[in-house]
Amino acid sequence: MGRKLLFIFNPFSGKGQVKNKLFEIIDQFVKSGFEVTAYPTQKSQDAMELVEQRAGEYALVVCSGGDGTLDETVTGMMKRAKKVPIGYIPAGSTNDFANSLDIPKNMEQAARIAVEGQPFPCDIGSFNGDYFVYIAAFGLFTDVSYATSQELKNRIGHIAYILEGVKRLPAVQSYHLKVTWDGQTIEDEFIYGMVTNSTSAGGFKNITGKNVELDDGLFEVTLIRMPKNPIELNEIIASLTNLIDSTDSIYTFKADRISIKSLEEIPWTLDGEYGGTHGEVEIRNEKQAVQIMVKKAELL
Repeated sequence: MGRKLLFIFNPFSGKGQVKNKLFEIIDQFVKSGFEVTAYPTQKSQDAMELVEQRAGEYALVVCSGGDGTLDETVTGMMKRAKKVPIGYIPAGSTNDFANSLDIPKNMEQAARIAVEGQPFPCDIGSFNGDYFVYIAAFGLFTDVSYATSQELKNRIGHIAYILEGVKRLPAVQSYHLKVTWDGQTIEDEFIYGMVTNSTSAGGFKNITGKNVELDDGLFEVTLIRMPKNPIELNEIIASLTNLIDSTDSIYTFKADRISIKSLEEIPWTLDGEYGGTHGEVEIRNEKQAVQIMVKKAELL
């Protein structure tokens, strides 16, 4: 008997393509010496509960799905005292974190990396007792991911998020926040904020900042002030799309811990999924908390 592998997959992520590649994926696992248990998720939080309760019985846990499936798998692992490495086969619409780790969209190649790659000690975010893999965000567009139907995501990918977001532009809401990190404090009106450990967000590369390292114990933080006029709005758009280097309307910095207090409850998203409403949040970087399988230099 080979080492035991738990394979958790969301059969509905993306266009459901994992169902068409099940034989090739499991065949790769077996050829690499694993005894495989395959589990299609049945409901929300399924992957998290299974990993939390059963991961210790396996040498490796591999998940396939979108960012939400990965988030659940990592969250379940973070709730455990004994952790095992995680392999990831992306099958969602955008797959920001897979892009950050250079895990290919080709599912057979990703399966091979999951079992024959090397473990990478990755930072994980702690958020008021919950966890996120690569992004915690609030404000403009952040509810677009979970408000956009799975059918629309499947048909047109991350363009669906943009289309849904554009419909909301006339009703931009700002939040009065007090933000504290590393002994510094800022207080202002903000329309958007993200705390990230990723090289892309929403399918857009380089929007999270420069010199991003996924294992340095630091988040990249981006906070966008409420624009006072159309000129400031244009500067914000130009800065986010790298047409200009900076604008006074955007705060960017790195931090291992950040506290955000607001006058009202704000809805947050964690890895594109609804993260609840909060008037105060404490976000901490759990440095190199989980091992995720990535390419070996000589692999593929």
